[in-house]
Amino acid sequence: MAKKVGTEVSFAAAEAIKLANADVIAAYPITPQTHIVEKLSEYVADGDLDAEYICVESEHSAMSACCGSSATGARTFTATAGQGLELMHEVLTIPASSRLPMVAAICNRALSGPLSVWGDHSDMMGVRDTGWVQIVAENGQEVHDLLISAFKIAEHKDVMFPVMVHMDGFHLTHVIESIIIMDQEEVDKFLPPFNYDHKLDPDSPVSVGTYGPPHIYPEIKKAQEVALTNSKETIKKIWKEWGDMFGRHYNPVETYKSDDAETILVTMGSFSETATLAIDKMRAEGKKVGLIRLRLWRPFPFAELRDAAKSADNMVVLDRAISYGGPAGPLCSEIRSAFYQMKKRPQVVSFIGGLGGRDIAPEEFEEMITKGVEIAKNGSENEYEMLGVRE
Repeated sequence: MAKKVGTEVSFAAAEAIKLANADVIAAYPITPQTHIVEKLSEYVADGDLDAEYICVESEHSAMSACCGSSATGARTFTATAGQGLELMHEVLTIPASSRLPMVAAICNRALSGPLSVWGDHSDMMGVRDTGWVQIVAENGQEVHDLLISAFKIAEHKDVMFPVMVHMDGFHLTHVIESIIIMDQEEVDKFLPPFNYDHKLDPDSPVSVGTYGPPHIYPEIKKAQEVALTNSKETIKKIWKEWGDMFGRHYNPVETYKSDDAETILVTMGSFSETATLAIDKMRAEGKKVGLIRLRLWRPFPFAELRDAAKSADNMVVLDRAISYGGPAGPLCSEIRSAFYQMKKRPQVVSFIGGLGGRDIAPEEFEEMITKGVEIAKNGSENEYEMLGVRE
């Protein structure tokens, strides 16, 4: 039976990979991801997980090894963060375009410089367009659940894409929470063995990811885009199956008191839970505010977002990353584009905060919402607002 324990979120992540019976783990340790792969190396060394652990010399090598592993039909996992994800970046597009299923835990960390090991979403935004399915966790339970379900998503015949599960560095990775750890028998019922139809086989040689000249390259990219967009429906079905089996439900867009909200705050990741406190307080004061939490970053859930915000006059979007020289934060830009062609569309206001691991208190969320409504009504000379920055 599943058991509730107090454990570090990184250890719950490692436990999820063990329960998923990963065959190959290739990773290079980097803060704040290190505890995940350290624990997995212990499982392998102690015989608790029958897997190959590849000690690579860099994240570039880790992803290269993962591509080879997945191509042979092995259930494959890696993990990284921040600059490690950037070093991995060159290879990230390969498994996506070659339709190689694997799972990566991304322990989101601010990018240098200056050097920072604390969390924000700048590394996540840097790999936005690599072609991976990208899912964002809010707490430790979600990290555990979403990693297990990520394997089923990646390996499903109607998906066949690599999947990233994002978790905020330190705000999640190093926090001890009460988490329900799944039972092996339960996970086995949910997650079937990986059976890759196109795996590399010396007895039946094929080429993977070969040269694409101009007369076929655009069609290949169009096919990849259509397949990634269409994967959303399968993702929803798999999350529904998880919810029906275990009682914890996940959706591409999740809402909090937003049904009749005139102003909606939009967040991703662990700060969403803090934001609910601000929503509760403002609701108690009679203000029609609500919260949208984005669970699925890629493929972007356009229809679900529009439906969740149908009552809103204003949307206040929190980004934890800067799009340097751009018109707004990356998440805000996506949301504005989602409503661009709608006859009735909310005023969308961009805020950037929580950079480099800086906290955002409930009171600051209240100030953000209040100021966002004022900007939506009266306008602003700024393209976006920086939250809590000393000037």
